[in-house]
Amino acid sequence: MKLNQFGLQQVSLQTAKKELTALGFLAKDAPQTATDLYFDFLKKSFVLVQDEGGFIAKMGNYLATSTTDLATFYQKKETITAEVFYLVALQLLEFEAEIDFKPETLQEDLVKINLATSSGDFNQVDTIIEAWYLLLNCHTKNGLAFIDKLANLGFYRKQQIEKPFFFNGKAQAVFETEKIIREVVYVEAPLDTDNDGKRDLLKLEILRPGETEEGLKVPTLFTASPYSQGVNGLAGEALTYDVNQPLERKEPNDTAYEDIQYHPVEKELPPEREVAGSATHGTETFVKENNHTLNDFFLARGFAVVYGAAIGTKDSDGIQTCGSVEQTTAMVAYIEWLAGNRRAFTNRIDNIEIKAWWSNKKIAMTGKSYLGTLATACATRQVEGLETIISEAAISNWYQYYRDNGLVIAPGGFPGEDADVLAIETYSKMQNAGDYLHSKTFFENYLKQMADWQDRKTGNYNTFWDERNYLPFIKDIKCDVVMVHGLNDWNVKPRQVADLWDALKEVPVAKKLILHQGQHIYINNISSLDFQDMMNLWLSHKLYDIDNNAKEILPDIVYQANTDAETWNTAEDWNSNKVETLYFGDNALAAEPQTGQVAFKDQLPEEQFIAYTKNIEKWEKELKEAGPMDGHRYLAKSAALSEELFLNGRPKVTIRVASNQDLGMLSVELIDFGEAKRLKPVPDVLVPKGLQLGYNWREDNVMELKLGASTPYKLISRGHINLQNRENPWKVNDLQAGEFVEIELELHPTMYHLPKGRQIGLAVYGTDLEKTIRGNQDIEYTLDLAASHLDLPVE
Repeated sequence: MKLNQFGLQQVSLQTAKKELTALGFLAKDAPQTATDLYFDFLKKSFVLVQDEGGFIAKMGNYLATSTTDLATFYQKKETITAEVFYLVALQLLEFEAEIDFKPETLQEDLVKINLATSSGDFNQVDTIIEAWYLLLNCHTKNGLAFIDKLANLGFYRKQQIEKPFFFNGKAQAVFETEKIIREVVYVEAPLDTDNDGKRDLLKLEILRPGETEEGLKVPTLFTASPYSQGVNGLAGEALTYDVNQPLERKEPNDTAYEDIQYHPVEKELPPEREVAGSATHGTETFVKENNHTLNDFFLARGFAVVYGAAIGTKDSDGIQTCGSVEQTTAMVAYIEWLAGNRRAFTNRIDNIEIKAWWSNKKIAMTGKSYLGTLATACATRQVEGLETIISEAAISNWYQYYRDNGLVIAPGGFPGEDADVLAIETYSKMQNAGDYLHSKTFFENYLKQMADWQDRKTGNYNTFWDERNYLPFIKDIKCDVVMVHGLNDWNVKPRQVADLWDALKEVPVAKKLILHQGQHIYINNISSLDFQDMMNLWLSHKLYDIDNNAKEILPDIVYQANTDAETWNTAEDWNSNKVETLYFGDNALAAEPQTGQVAFKDQLPEEQFIAYTKNIEKWEKELKEAGPMDGHRYLAKSAALSEELFLNGRPKVTIRVASNQDLGMLSVELIDFGEAKRLKPVPDVLVPKGLQLGYNWREDNVMELKLGASTPYKLISRGHINLQNRENPWKVNDLQAGEFVEIELELHPTMYHLPKGRQIGLAVYGTDLEKTIRGNQDIEYTLDLAASHLDLPVE
């Protein structure tokens, strides 16, 4: 295991002493020699041992040298050395001798593991203090800092520790999770989405430290999750669209953006409810929330956590609208209540008002996918109290989730899904039959309108999608932003976060970007990256005002290397200005322009087409190989690279193409060819439930993206375009059969290392059997090689 710790704060010796004293390690009567102090520290870290004999027995489990156990070393009163310190340190951090390291190659293994070490003289007390402080903040093999491991063993139960408590700039797990208070409130939103003449009340589930009952005010992590009250899987399946549909010609138009731009319409709202009384505590509770384990980590560290599903969900008013302005307003209402600027009630009937008196009025939003999407949406509203968002795998433009360049495009793994499908899936109010009765007809009519507004027929960008595009409003963001995204995420595709990153460049807020090599996943339990520590440093600063230099310590961009496991690097930007061009040839990508034409047919033999639609992996595989797909796509490779290449940004293809019909689409894949072991896009479970998030508290699996079996190629990036949307997604261009037109298509951005000897590949084809509609039409495409090329952003 290689440790990558970006959240480690370097402190002065004076600060280390102060914090170790507060922690209970460095007592006023501490030993005065380096060796004695070391063993004093060690004894305090053996939390489960009560006496000297037990301490010695436990030390017997550790190697001090290749030939001596630590108990013998201690009893012989040997002098501590750097080699002994770090040999024991690795074992304390759960690394195994002869598996993760060898005593004989300790120095090399320390470098390989990337352990933070002290270079001082270990005969000096100050060096022991410095080294022990670092050790407490180093990560174990299983993904938690050593100090967190001690907390999980009950270290703080033996200490009189102030709450909250911060060590190395991060909140520590000193809170008693068994005393967490769970209560429900109903926030009154400035909405009436079900048109019932009353403002929508929105259920909010709250988990807050029991210590708030003693006067402690705490910040809040808010996860806006339309899934948290349940989903309607069968209803979503029933509404899912058949994608075996032909591509249709669109009538050309001269539509300008201003013609379809969304303009909000002010609606007259019902009056606010009359308050009938007040209460300090909720009258409703819950047993188990639909939790996010990053939130669980912070619940043990002095943060409240709230989950809100908002309009159209179980126990809330309203209807589900999927990404609309109203949905954002509903989520903002929760933040406003937490910040003291909106009303909430103990239930939906009695109008008994309740305030968030326990809140310090500082809020962060967390969550992945739809959850992170709503965090981005709320950030554009400049809502008071929202200090930062941590948006993971988030949508910044819903059009590019369900559409792209004039085409209906499915999110990876969900062909036939659309905005209305997601709306009914998350309309969990349906599960309360009595409540659903009152808005059923209204919602069914709204779904019919959504089906029309979203326009699957043309796939064009329109007012419906413009309402659900947050990018024009990124300039309004006032809170700091952390973005996390997978470079192999073909559900919420990489362009979503790249567009957000680019839009934030001119916005005067702090922004951090973390790019991993996984698919649509969380990374807070990936053992090689200290993501939880990074976010702890960030949130301790943002929500508790701890002066820990979080903005300076955390790199602007952290990205996971694609060629080596457990390797994370930093970058200054995600957009190289240097371009390397490769030109289309008959079956090769060349360094110089080529001539000639290449044609391929989109239509497959019926039996082959049906087989592929039932086995997308087989189609993806054969797309990249000689065989059944020959003649049905253009496939070309570069010469073997004479030196390594690093792609940083958005690859782009320029293609001059003709269709034999007056309609057409192109799909493009950029491919890494060369036999090699590559990272799997889905992490392996290393230790089930091995990540303990606090003392007698919840757990998470320890995960890691590992190298898989050797493969001959890997998809780097892709893109899609309707040939009639060559200028933009709202304007339809004419296309005549046999007419050559030029398209420029940006592929999804990447950070990708191609080692020497690899080949760059490009596949150009029509129907994407997983993502586009698939009519298996008799269309032939002809590429003009002389006017077609690939531009690669290279470092």
